[in-house]
Amino acid sequence: MGELFQQMMTSVINGETEGAEKLAKEAISKGLSPLDCINHGFVAGLNYVGEQFSIGEMFVPDLVLASEVMKSAIAILEPEIVKQGVKRESLGKIVLGTVEGDIHDIGKSLVGTMLSASGFQVYDLGVDVSVESFVEKAREVNAHIVGLSTLLTTTMYRQKEVIDRLTSLGLRPGVKVIIGGAPVTGSWAEEIGADGYSEDAMGAVNLAKKLLGG
Repeated sequence: MGELFQQMMTSVINGETEGAEKLAKEAISKGLSPLDCINHGFVAGLNYVGEQFSIGEMFVPDLVLASEVMKSAIAILEPEIVKQGVKRESLGKIVLGTVEGDIHDIGKSLVGTMLSASGFQVYDLGVDVSVESFVEKAREVNAHIVGLSTLLTTTMYRQKEVIDRLTSLGLRPGVKVIIGGAPVTGSWAEEIGADGYSEDAMGAVNLAKKLLGG
């Protein structure tokens, strides 16, 4: 079993989608716990890639590929989880989007993929998302975190507007806000009252876990 988990981990690290899918199917045929496969095999691989990325040994394309491999494997294992009646425990609900006036998607989408692969329930609202849309969705799903992305200095103020709106509606105590995007800094996060910011996708995952006590 340990060897199979090791192979799963390696498939994610090496970006081998077909290999990962084959291993997931093999695990099912052998009656292994799909949750164990995800947590001890595929997630371990994703974590390794994230660690290597954070020290500059692996790069964004590696992270993107590892996330996609992970998603493919989970797509095979999840129906088995449902069949067995075991629930993959969610680490928390996150509403994510690029703020109004900004149509940049790539960075935000990678963050969403990484969060989802790491065990969070992600509601990705897309790009050019209004303040009200963020707030309504957060209220609708009882979100633990709202993630606000922007790549433009001209739309950064929208991040503050979302925080102000959450505050005025009394939702802020129960909802953490994380922000990201090229022009975003730690001092900007502090200035607008965000709970934190991240420069990259792996950092966002670690920040979300930290904020929710994971």
